[in-house]
Amino acid sequence: MKRFLGKKKILRIYIDNNDKYRGEALWEAILKRSKELSMSGATVYKAVAGMGAHTQIRSFNVWSLSQELPIIIEMIDDEEKIKNFLEKVDDMIEEGLVTLCDVEVISYKHEGNNR
Repeated sequence: MKRFLGKKKILRIYIDNNDKYRGEALWEAILKRSKELSMSGATVYKAVAGMGAHTQIRSFNVWSLSQELPIIIEMIDDEEKIKNFLEKVDDMIEEGLVTLCDVEVISYKHEGNNR
């Protein structure tokens, strides 16, 4: 799939697992929006610990009933597609950090294109 190779942008959205959008987990709402907008893909990472803008350390605690942990949503796509996506999700994110960096995709393989 040559169209996925070359210079792309990597988008990272840093939020908390407790963040909501219209009663739904924010990470899940963002993931659904990425599918609706035909983004190349998205990965959601749940961190074991982190410190954010409020300088409060959040980490996994086996004894705690409620876990507030950092979430990172990562996508790689063309800059134009990512900027369009960001316009559509900006109002969903009340607190968080959004970064955009250059990346070069040198290989992209999946079952559908390996034959």
